[in-house]
Amino acid sequence: MDSDDERDLVRRGYDALSYHYRADDADDGHYAPWLAELRRRLPIPAAVLDLGCGCGVPVARFLTGVGHHVTGVDISDVQIERARRLVPDGTFLRADATRLDLPPTSFDAVVCLYALIHMPLADQPRLINRIASWLRPGGWLLTTVGHDAWTGTEENWLDGPAAMWWTHADVSTYRSWLSQAGLTITFEGFVPEGTGGHALFWARRPPS
Repeated sequence: MDSDDERDLVRRGYDALSYHYRADDADDGHYAPWLAELRRRLPIPAAVLDLGCGCGVPVARFLTGVGHHVTGVDISDVQIERARRLVPDGTFLRADATRLDLPPTSFDAVVCLYALIHMPLADQPRLINRIASWLRPGGWLLTTVGHDAWTGTEENWLDGPAAMWWTHADVSTYRSWLSQAGLTITFEGFVPEGTGGHALFWARRPPS
């Protein structure tokens, strides 16, 4: 499977499984403390980029609700259509995050939760470098990434009608990529899921 096939599998998967993954009225769930902490760190209003925004719930919904300007990006047409309906105050783009062209120092924060791990592995460090360039001095990256290296596909994901694909490096590699991009890691945690889990990072572009 080449990288375009992988991207297409993810796109088709979320088109088919959008409602299986998250309902319109879903609560903030385990995102809640992360979003509360992000709110505490941001100026008001802040410009926030939500990469892999899904249907806009809960990240974009929460942030626009407390006065921030959110640009959401997702590869799935269905997810973006839902986000535009569910979060009318946000701006949403149907795009491949790894191919985005955005102006430098445009955002006070970038949020990328459970999304980087759906992107081809070779693209991930390049995207982290671009995220660092999109952040304003002092801006924050909140991201979840792989904890252990793994690549695989799951058929009938979430008991739905489509497959899903992931690929990720191990946590030490992500730590290295964040540092090489010029970001300062201020917190690293583990988010359990099933028999494994993900790494959670807060990283900051140093203030000028």
